[in-house]
Amino acid sequence: MSVSGEFEAFAVDLFAGLGPIRIKRMFGGAMAYAGEYGFALLDDEAIWIKADEGNEAAFVEVGSPRFTYPMKDGKLMEMSYRRLPETAMDDPDEALSWARLGIEAAMRAAAKKAAKPKKGKA
Repeated sequence: MSVSGEFEAFAVDLFAGLGPIRIKRMFGGAMAYAGEYGFALLDDEAIWIKADEGNEAAFVEVGSPRFTYPMKDGKLMEMSYRRLPETAMDDPDEALSWARLGIEAAMRAAAKKAAKPKKGKA
């Protein structure tokens, strides 16, 4: 995974309509946050939006591939992120629509996590 500072700035500008966007570098790539919600991965000059059962069909409909990365054993690991469609890379309004889907997915994931009982606590 890798991402340049210039691409991070591009993503912040592209998603500016959401309000303040924070970028956090991780594993050579980066995560874009709107508030507390990480909604997009930035890697190799591509943007990958968080996907789940609530929005997956929209990504599949436009042919958006799933984010994968190679494991040490040569297998590919799939993550629940889908590539931002190319048409959205030059269209902030379209990009915001996809980003909002990612934020909604991040909110659902956070709600599920909060609803799970804590292990080892009585």
